[in-house]
Amino acid sequence: MRISTAQMFNQNVSSLNRSQTQTSKLMDQLSSGKQVNTAGDDPVAAIGIDNLNQQNSLIQQFQKNIDYANKHLSLAESQLGDAESLSMSIRDRMLAAVNGTYTADERQGFADELRSSLAELQAIANSQDESGNYLFAGAKSDTQPFAFDNSGNMVYSGDSGVRTALVAAGIAMPTNIAGDAAFMKAPNAMGDFSVNYSAAQTGEFSVNSTTISDPASYVPGDYSFSFIDNGSGGLDVQVFDSASSLVTTINNFDPTNPISFNGIDVSVDGSPNAGDSFSIAPQDSVSIFDTVQQTIDLFENGDEINTPAGKAQLAQLLNNFDSGVDQIRIGRSQAGTSLSSLDSYSDNHADTKLVNSSALSVLQDLDYASAVTEYQKQQLATNAVSSLFSKVGSVSLFDYL
Repeated sequence: MRISTAQMFNQNVSSLNRSQTQTSKLMDQLSSGKQVNTAGDDPVAAIGIDNLNQQNSLIQQFQKNIDYANKHLSLAESQLGDAESLSMSIRDRMLAAVNGTYTADERQGFADELRSSLAELQAIANSQDESGNYLFAGAKSDTQPFAFDNSGNMVYSGDSGVRTALVAAGIAMPTNIAGDAAFMKAPNAMGDFSVNYSAAQTGEFSVNSTTISDPASYVPGDYSFSFIDNGSGGLDVQVFDSASSLVTTINNFDPTNPISFNGIDVSVDGSPNAGDSFSIAPQDSVSIFDTVQQTIDLFENGDEINTPAGKAQLAQLLNNFDSGVDQIRIGRSQAGTSLSSLDSYSDNHADTKLVNSSALSVLQDLDYASAVTEYQKQQLATNAVSSLFSKVGSVSLFDYL
């Protein structure tokens, strides 16, 4: 078979170009350490590599979000732990003041200690992070959440917003604990109403619970109760509404049975005397700040704490204070639970990233030994083709004539 000079040259040039292209590809692989540098190197592997890289980028963003949530929740959990410890100290002072042997000056000392602790508790509730954002202001992180008004009542200027961070596909975790939930909305230990005792009380009694027993027949409003002698050695209870209109009369009062009216049950413990009275007002939640402030007021109000009304009021304040401490514990528990979940998501992401990295290594990492051997073979082939072409190209018929 005859081959023209042009064909011979074209075939040799094409062979050299193929050899040089393959050599260049091997050099790119050796310099990058990857066997797939472009989609043309291996289209199927390139798709897999792109998907794995996208997954790893998403995991990296999730990890950043987890770090952010972890930092803020850890700070909130720490501050709530401090608030809980401080609350235990406050409770000890409240219990100590129950001792009727203390003088007015000694009770004033307790009040001063409580006022200092209350300021410290407020400072904890107004804690800020490293950026100056308030931890317990809800979504209004640039607003100081807690302050007392002119009447001595705590006012919450934050909101109930809970900020979230995306920590996994379709999973958003809270990054804060709202201040109203942690400090302001503890369940009223009495039930659905607060109780106000009369300073003229002489009987040793207190109200155990005030609940809305029948919402269908419940009539909202403030109510007052008066115990009167029924002339038969017992007591009747008269119930009045806020307009001082008689609502009902409970004959032959029995403390083992609740006072029931207008869908409300009021349970009384102890032995009231004729002429004693008390009132209730709707209140289903209490603030630990207001509870401490009311205790301070009670301590500073002369010998009232040693009266039957004072003792009953202090018992109510202690129960509400315990409810407030429980609310702080709940907030701390929520932060701890979220932190535990964040650790689990972080571990899962780390495992997934490790699996992805292994898969990426299989798809794109270069086997240097094989690549170097192939490169040397390719170089040898290129040199052989080049040498042969130069020799064949120099052959001329005139050399043999």
